[in-house]
Amino acid sequence: VQLQASGGGLVQAGGSLRLSCAASGSILNFNYMGWYRQATGKQRELVAGVSYAGSSNYADSVKGRFTVSRDNAKNTVYLQMDSLKPEDTAVYYCHARALVNFRLNDYWGQGTQVTVSS
Repeated sequence: VQLQASGGGLVQAGGSLRLSCAASGSILNFNYMGWYRQATGKQRELVAGVSYAGSSNYADSVKGRFTVSRDNAKNTVYLQMDSLKPEDTAVYYCHARALVNFRLNDYWGQGTQVTVSS
């Protein structure tokens, strides 16, 4: 399984970015797909995620500004980031979880840099 993320970049505070992450490989359905981020000197944290059925959850710091969605037919998850703040600057990692042989397996993308300037 490979997760290919794209869409990061440099944006001014108040701006928007959209991240995409496409999963490829032998797994057809992922129970859960989402995004984590890791800022310099900090631990990786959950940003947002969405289940196969469409139920989503968000970190408190991004509620009302970020929207996570997925296209199950394409095994792709998106993160629309609006009203970006400098504190959103981090490497964003795509994450997917799938049930394989009765075990939950986690998969990670390579990370994409998001930099928000003040």
